[in-house]
Amino acid sequence: MHNRGWRSVYCVTPGRDAFRGTAPINLTDRLQQVLRWATGSVEIFFSRNNALLARPRMKVLQRIAYLNVGIYPFTSAFLIAYCFLPALSLLSGQFIVQTLDVAFLAYLLAITVTLFLLAALEIRWAGIGLEEWWRNEQFWLIGGTSAHLAAVLQGLLKIVAGVEISFTLTSKSAGEEGDDEFADLHAVKWTSLMVPPITIIMVNVMAIAVGVIRTVNSVIPQWSQLLGGVFFSLWVLAHLYPFAKGLMGRRGRTPTVVYIWSGLLATSVSLILVLVRSPSANQFTFP
Repeated sequence: MHNRGWRSVYCVTPGRDAFRGTAPINLTDRLQQVLRWATGSVEIFFSRNNALLARPRMKVLQRIAYLNVGIYPFTSAFLIAYCFLPALSLLSGQFIVQTLDVAFLAYLLAITVTLFLLAALEIRWAGIGLEEWWRNEQFWLIGGTSAHLAAVLQGLLKIVAGVEISFTLTSKSAGEEGDDEFADLHAVKWTSLMVPPITIIMVNVMAIAVGVIRTVNSVIPQWSQLLGGVFFSLWVLAHLYPFAKGLMGRRGRTPTVVYIWSGLLATSVSLILVLVRSPSANQFTFP
């Protein structure tokens, strides 16, 4: 409609009841819902409705908004790389950057201040508390490392190989009066979307253990490098804490195959990272 020149008005009501509905409340169904949204965004990006191909009458801010809707699932590749960087630092024994010079610290400070300002604006604009904002940030990382990546792969398969995308309808809690409306809150059902976040958790936990053992057994312990790597790994794990807590569902159990495949994948990734960063390609060193 905007591409054809129609104008729209943002609807704001005194109360929120006009936009109230039902939503999935357990981890599995929530990931499936996010996957469906992200897949739709990828399809829009590869369609004729791409904001880059819009008509000249569409405004610049509208183009940016629609472009953001189409490209946000692709940020999952960078997000996953960022989640593995602290583990790479701990497993290789080298910090993420070679030297902590003034330019790098100034750049890091500028980015940190900008992120804090954006967070403050989001909290003020949305009218939510700090805890609600933090929960949203946590699930953004959980969805970004699982559902968004799967959506990109599905979209590419549809474009390249013509594989049609099948959607899984998400179940919503609709308990009758007198029933427990949160009965499905702790239900955990198997989905392949759980494998990447579990792998990230396992790799970072293993990396912290390896980093601590290496530093303690070193002749000249590099405590600053250890603390830096551990801090960023714990920052990643803090974001994934609700995911790990959700796996320990009270009413359901995560299938053993999830942990087996995630453990194998985490071990493989850890060994690859160590081999890539080892001093010699023909020599594998272990602390």
